[in-house]
Amino acid sequence: MVSVTMALFLSENWSPLKVNGIALFSGGLDSIIAVKLIQEQGIEVTGLTFSTPFFGGRNARAAAEKINLPLDVLDITGEHLSMLKAPRYGYGRNMNPCIDCHTLMLKKAGERMQEFQADFIFTGEVLGQRPMSQTRQSLHLASKNSGFEPFILRPLSAKLLPVTRPEDEGKVDRTKLLDIQGRGRKKQMELAKHYGIKEYSNPAGGCLLTDPMFSRRLQDLFQRSPDARIRDIELLKYGRHFRIGEGIKVIVGRNQKDNEMLLKLSDDSDTVITVIDYPGPLTLVPSGCDRKALGDAASLCVFYSDAPKDSRVETICRTGTIQTFLTAKASSREDTEHWRI
Repeated sequence: MVSVTMALFLSENWSPLKVNGIALFSGGLDSIIAVKLIQEQGIEVTGLTFSTPFFGGRNARAAAEKINLPLDVLDITGEHLSMLKAPRYGYGRNMNPCIDCHTLMLKKAGERMQEFQADFIFTGEVLGQRPMSQTRQSLHLASKNSGFEPFILRPLSAKLLPVTRPEDEGKVDRTKLLDIQGRGRKKQMELAKHYGIKEYSNPAGGCLLTDPMFSRRLQDLFQRSPDARIRDIELLKYGRHFRIGEGIKVIVGRNQKDNEMLLKLSDDSDTVITVIDYPGPLTLVPSGCDRKALGDAASLCVFYSDAPKDSRVETICRTGTIQTFLTAKASSREDTEHWRI
């Protein structure tokens, strides 16, 4: 389905007489410079970015607005999750399947290129900038496995890579592309000044799959709940997470934002626990639990509250419209650390 932004851009600007390129656009400096290089050749460019529970289009939207780039945000959650559970080329340091993820993005961009009869797609990738996903071999694998390798251009490193079809056909002037490689960003920063670009996002991006703590939680979820819902993945972003028994998870809010988000994401099958008479966190037990486990969950809630740690205090446990009052003593520090994911 075409977004309103994309539809307007196509109706007003897309023409078979023009050369048209689709940019995989993250909003980072490299992708901005890549767009500028292609636009300087008189080529019409529209941006494409992607959304999943692990990354979104906020940075891309903000950057696209600043440079007046039409941008489409495509939700690829379903295909991304299927890939994530068994990536062909494995994971990076954490749960980040960078090669397979980039392959999927290039595939979706290629499909969009065909749909709108564009001439090519391009990215802001730099040869050798990232040790796993931007080696010469990795770039080749992602392009080849996407099914659109001849049409994939990387303007910042193009002179160091094989000639692509748009270059060979004269739609893109290869002499005006660059030969950047490695992790340094001196050349990109010089170009940013040249183009008047003063603000841009961190090159690390913001993918949660590169975060060690989030990756541990996600790995635990996939192992214990292979059919987990999107809601269960969203819950991984908030609070402290514990396993107090087989199949029983407890999430304890760390602050007001966590408490609000946990409550927002809860449903009638979940149990919500709070301490009575003392400030403390909202504690969530997804899908509820039995009486014994409920006692352990309540003890975690008390542990992180302002209640005395050596006294039994009253908690209220709500599951749907059912309320249960339960007295509990704070869990021991040993148990708390043992249960922590």
